[in-house]
Amino acid sequence: MSTNLAIWGIMIYVMLATVLAIMSRKGNRSDMAGFFLGGRNMNGILSALSYSATTYSAFMMVGLAGLAYQGGVGALGFEIVYFTGVSLVILFGPRFWKAGKKYGYVSPSEMIGGRYESKKAAAAVSIISCLFLIPYSAVQLAGVGYLLQGITNNAIPFTAGVVLATVMAILFSYTAGIRSVIWTDSLQAIIMIITSTLVVLLVVQGLGGFGQFFENLKISRPDALSVPGNGYFDFLTFLGLTLPWFFFSLSNPQVSQRLFMPSSLKGLRQMLIGFLIFGFIYTFVSVLWGFSALQMFPDLETADLATPQLLSSDLVPPVLGVIVMVGILAAAVSTIDSIMLTLSSMFARDVYGISKSKPSDRQQLRVAKMVIPVIAVLAFAFAELELNLIAVLSVAASSGLIVAVPSFFGTFFWKQGTAAGVISSVLVGAMLVLAIEFTGIKPLGLASGIWGLLVSTAIFVGVSLVTPTPREKANAFMGIMKEKRNNGTKAS
Repeated sequence: MSTNLAIWGIMIYVMLATVLAIMSRKGNRSDMAGFFLGGRNMNGILSALSYSATTYSAFMMVGLAGLAYQGGVGALGFEIVYFTGVSLVILFGPRFWKAGKKYGYVSPSEMIGGRYESKKAAAAVSIISCLFLIPYSAVQLAGVGYLLQGITNNAIPFTAGVVLATVMAILFSYTAGIRSVIWTDSLQAIIMIITSTLVVLLVVQGLGGFGQFFENLKISRPDALSVPGNGYFDFLTFLGLTLPWFFFSLSNPQVSQRLFMPSSLKGLRQMLIGFLIFGFIYTFVSVLWGFSALQMFPDLETADLATPQLLSSDLVPPVLGVIVMVGILAAAVSTIDSIMLTLSSMFARDVYGISKSKPSDRQQLRVAKMVIPVIAVLAFAFAELELNLIAVLSVAASSGLIVAVPSFFGTFFWKQGTAAGVISSVLVGAMLVLAIEFTGIKPLGLASGIWGLLVSTAIFVGVSLVTPTPREKANAFMGIMKEKRNNGTKAS
């Protein structure tokens, strides 16, 4: 693929996405709910496409493909476990939506603060989210850098790709808040699913069709079709990678915040169904990409270069390769701008709000907009470290976020949960995860995510049992699904 063709593809995408973002500048954007939740009035189809583009970022076509390249079919099992974890949305989605409608929550951390009647609990969850999601944003930026570097044979250097993604994410975030992100996400999701599926079919056909494709793999790399295969996916490694991913839809606020956005419970159901269909297709496509690269380029130094090498191969028509490249670039940007919006809303609502006596909604929005470029710069700095294995780094971020999971379960399903339990569990759990990640030491051979969940759960339960419970709010949240649907029924 020529560099000029890649540059033209990027330019056309940026122009189309910018026009779409500008066209989305409608509705009220002068308050927090309008800017960050689209006024809680998003329809199911747009929500599904945006949810898919935000969740399936550079992680899939770069990270999961690289994981399949390195570890074989275990990567499919890894992603299927995440898929089963989406069942949490069935359990928590309607509760998030109803709580958001009833109390006006803008962020998941604000909801936790409301349930436990503690601004400090909300601030603790917000700070932990910033701590782990900024590196996750950097992973997306790095994915773009590796993609453009690999597909143009270093003509577009790593840093140039990272800068491009950073600028676009800031642009889309500022243009119309979540509305511009959702509309550009929808464009990106359509590009992603159609072109990636078409290309993988062309590649498999070029390698002899599905029968010959797997026969060649069976002969040349039989370890790729078994678990643990080459040894990468032993049981403890698999468990350490998949457990944080199972809780992704609940623990990652840029995803769970979207449960507040649909206009009705019907829209929420449509969002979930659309996402499941999208994810099922995209999962198998990404793994097949990894297997294709394994056959064509068996000696890559970096597994995350599997997709760029495949796109620049003779089996992929250059124009189609550019479209897929743009789709992956767009997916990464959609995740980054969603994270920037979510973290800025959490900071303004829950951290800034605790340091100032009841700041107005407009003050919070102004602070949130000031925080967006700060988050972008921090993510850019982290991405420049050029750490390898995007999939593993993504899981490491989710390992830190998993410490908030017990608090979310307590929000709706355990009356004894307290603010002290939330604060102590997320702070101690996060410090433990960081210590394990930085030292590389795995007590009993267990990964940081496993320890984070076990320890945070134990602390949350133990501390909650010996501290006062906010009974009235606890009862309200326990019974939120029993309330008459009110405006929820009307919206449906």
